[in-house]
Amino acid sequence: MAESTVDELHERFGAVAGGTLEADVLAELQSIMRLHSIDAEELWYKWESYSMKMGVDEMKLNAETANALKKDVQEGLERENRSKGHLQTNKRGAATPRNTAGNGDMLGILGNAVPNTPRVGSASRSSNKRKFETPSIFRVKADPASSPPDFKTPLRPSEPTGATVPFNDRANAGQTVEVLNDYLLVPEPPIAPYSQPRVKSVANSDYKALAYKTMAMKSSEASEILDDRIIEFMTLVQSHHNLEDDAFGSAAAQSTNEIVAVGRIACDSLEGKLNSSSLVLETSRRIGGGLRVLLKVDKLKGFQFFPGQIVALKGINISGEDFTASEVLEMPLLRGAASAPAKFEEYSQRLRGGPDAMDSDSDPAPLSIIIGSGPYTADDNLDFEPLHALCSRAADTYADALVLTGPFLDVDHPLIAVGDFDLPEEALAEPDTISMTTVFKYLISPAFISLCTANPHTVIILVPSVKDVICNHVSWPQERFPRKDLGLPKNVMIVGNPMTLSLNEISLGISSQDIMTELRKAEVTGGQPKDTSLLARLPRYLIEQRHFFPLFPPVDREALPKTGTLDTRPVGAMIDASYLKLGEMVNVRPDVLIVPSALGFFAKVVESVVVINPGFLSKRKAAGTYAKLTVYPAKLSEEETNSTQMIGHRLHERARVDIIKI
Repeated sequence: MAESTVDELHERFGAVAGGTLEADVLAELQSIMRLHSIDAEELWYKWESYSMKMGVDEMKLNAETANALKKDVQEGLERENRSKGHLQTNKRGAATPRNTAGNGDMLGILGNAVPNTPRVGSASRSSNKRKFETPSIFRVKADPASSPPDFKTPLRPSEPTGATVPFNDRANAGQTVEVLNDYLLVPEPPIAPYSQPRVKSVANSDYKALAYKTMAMKSSEASEILDDRIIEFMTLVQSHHNLEDDAFGSAAAQSTNEIVAVGRIACDSLEGKLNSSSLVLETSRRIGGGLRVLLKVDKLKGFQFFPGQIVALKGINISGEDFTASEVLEMPLLRGAASAPAKFEEYSQRLRGGPDAMDSDSDPAPLSIIIGSGPYTADDNLDFEPLHALCSRAADTYADALVLTGPFLDVDHPLIAVGDFDLPEEALAEPDTISMTTVFKYLISPAFISLCTANPHTVIILVPSVKDVICNHVSWPQERFPRKDLGLPKNVMIVGNPMTLSLNEISLGISSQDIMTELRKAEVTGGQPKDTSLLARLPRYLIEQRHFFPLFPPVDREALPKTGTLDTRPVGAMIDASYLKLGEMVNVRPDVLIVPSALGFFAKVVESVVVINPGFLSKRKAAGTYAKLTVYPAKLSEEETNSTQMIGHRLHERARVDIIKI
């Protein structure tokens, strides 16, 4: 390699290598440049990108990290090639005829958002997206949507009132029903808004990757994704348990020797529910040819399995017909989130109001984060009173952040499902352009505008749901919905589903998909399982499997909780298996994992992760709950402050969670 190139490598990488490049490190960098035909400048950019991805601001370049960089560059190239191939093979040459069957859409603005009424347009780039047409009927209200307490949707005479409780008549509003870490106190809210934002929010997931083309899944691609996951876990298990290559084998192959088999739990029937008699283990194509073998668990002291779970089992297949497991090997966990000492000090100063704050030496007030999950209104109206009440609560307490997960406009809401609802008068200024975006703008956005007016420095984070009718992207993993024409203030941050965020030093993992309910219906346990507590066991599955939705296949929609629509069937999971890798937890375990579920609210610490199910803000016929997360700043010892090592966040020790009735 030219001497000028070597000099440039020394110039660019010398500082991160401790002053000078060792010969083996230089050789590794030159090898990367030759293999990928890149220059020193581009290689430096890749190094910076790799350092940020690993969460280290000043990573030291040595033989080990240079080799890791080489692997990362190679993996990135392979991902890019697979993505290009996927886009090329998913092109469509013809349109699918439109289904013209009646769907009860009285306003005509739901398009194909109603279940069982698929609508596909021409073979354009947006052919798989929901379309919303101009309504043919709309009603006028005299009162503006910006004042929800005085802005009511009247009950139709034909609507059964049932046991619906009016929101203003709800009992025990503001009552705390569960507390995690009650030894930490909740301070009094400030008397005025803070002078500057106390939260720095950064999205750690790839927005662009989530913008894939939906409804273009190929079974071959899905199969590759599922198979790769088995191979990845086999590598992790081998490293974690220090196993030799010959310790592994195919569970489907007849043998008299005990082996370690890594595979996916599945059911022997497509229709049947998983039980101890229907367990099968699916092998990888590389090790077992993708074969499935009956799994015997009689010799296990205890087990807890679900379809799609990747497991490492020690056992034997003497007959060639079934694999008898004798031990379930522990799955390695992702490392805990950590930051450099300087980052802790930076965020502590931010909480105080900056380095020039008058009380810069005093302990700052803890961070206040309010968490809510849709639906945000009861089944008999679209007044969104619970949402407005939650935003008012956030404004009154000057919360630093408000995290809301969808659905916002729920496709399973009875009024939205049939399109029979009223619109405010100002929404009818241009009747030819009315869509569900208009509904969002006039019924939901005013709550956020009022909050941002009262507290200009609060951060509002919106996470979509596959049940949101304003989303063009209807598969999970899910792209963020566009903010155009929604009338949202600039404080609002729309993210994907799932998403990993950083709020100051806090690593926050969020998915609006109700995985807890589906895992509860799909899992099978026996003997003495590792976790006897259901609410501790279910989140542990996500953490151990490093995924926001490790279940495969999803539970049939018939088995999910009923809705208030005419056919009572919910939308379901809407999983796109070809892109399940986008649902993985990357690099570290999150400090906080938000998993809204119909199972019921809870807050627990599982494997040092604060897991929160805030409950639904509005139940079908009554008000629901939300969560308030109070996070005290980290206090480092003198040794940790002067350390050059990354310091674990230990958020579960300094965070309090209150589950509160709205």
